[in-house]
Amino acid sequence: MKRLIFPLFMAAAMLLCGCARQEKAPKNVILIVGDGMGVAQVYASVVAAQGDNSAFLRFPVTGFSRTYSLNKYRTDSSAGGTALTTGQKVENYHVNWGPDSSRYQTIYDDAVAHGLLTGFVVVSDCMDATPAATYGHVPYRKMYDTLSLQLAQCQHSVMVGGGYKYFLPENRKDGLSPLDTLAARGYCVLRDLDSLLAFEGDKVVGLLYDGDPLTEPDRGDVLRPASIKAIEMLSRNPKGFAMLIEGSQIDWACHNNDSAYLIAELKDFELMLHAVLDWAEKDGNTLVVVTADHETGGLTLPSGDIEAGINVPRFHWGSHTGVMVPVFAYGPGAERFTGIQQNTDIPRKIREIMGW
Repeated sequence: MKRLIFPLFMAAAMLLCGCARQEKAPKNVILIVGDGMGVAQVYASVVAAQGDNSAFLRFPVTGFSRTYSLNKYRTDSSAGGTALTTGQKVENYHVNWGPDSSRYQTIYDDAVAHGLLTGFVVVSDCMDATPAATYGHVPYRKMYDTLSLQLAQCQHSVMVGGGYKYFLPENRKDGLSPLDTLAARGYCVLRDLDSLLAFEGDKVVGLLYDGDPLTEPDRGDVLRPASIKAIEMLSRNPKGFAMLIEGSQIDWACHNNDSAYLIAELKDFELMLHAVLDWAEKDGNTLVVVTADHETGGLTLPSGDIEAGINVPRFHWGSHTGVMVPVFAYGPGAERFTGIQQNTDIPRKIREIMGW
């Protein structure tokens, strides 16, 4: 009898352990990119939020991402965005475009194939490198006429940013109107935040600015409410959603070596992060991953005052650097994002966690 009981006990224990290891796939995934946001930018945000008030401290899991592109030590945002959305390293200036002209599938394509809704909210124009990496396929990131047509034909349900001028025939070399394509496909194109927040339909493109959105603080509180509106719309789908949110202008502030601009953009990013985490905590079935496509500016923080929330930043460069960038994760599957990983590992892990 003892010989029989022990193997049965061990088998039951192994079965229970196996069940415990099986992750329940989250229903939703939100990938958030702080463009140009390295460790120093994150810590500047923590200090500016006076420590415990920072949303970054709410993430239970942290790691690092290696950001180099297929052909350069320092990636650009199109190659960085492609790595984060497809799991493929490409040459700088390429958007989901391989060296043999192959077009890479994104995690948002996978999401749609599994019945999820998708979308993005950014504070750049909608054809900028990072949002373009969710829907576009071009060998050069500034092919705005092509990208706007690809946007008008893509499967996202919600798209919010700037760049209205690129959709007007009079501003295009091809004379086409992506606005007509969007209308024919049932999208409502809105031009201001109030209209977006009041929108009750299912498919919307918020082109809130003619070109790039305003900088902070002139832009005001746009990223947070627009992101929550998009989440609320996409979450109507019983099968879930996948979306991208980008704090686009963290990068621009660092290119300009403008510390006041940077802190203003980081504060805006914090507002959005708190709101998204609040929603995810209530939902209980959403994976949130925050990272950057690269660091910009070679930022260091040689001095400051934590209690007063004051940073004394110093920039050492006017462009991107090759250093690792942080990764933060919350929700089901978050533990998978610890350690040092390739930027291409992030969408691979999302695919595995979501069961795609």
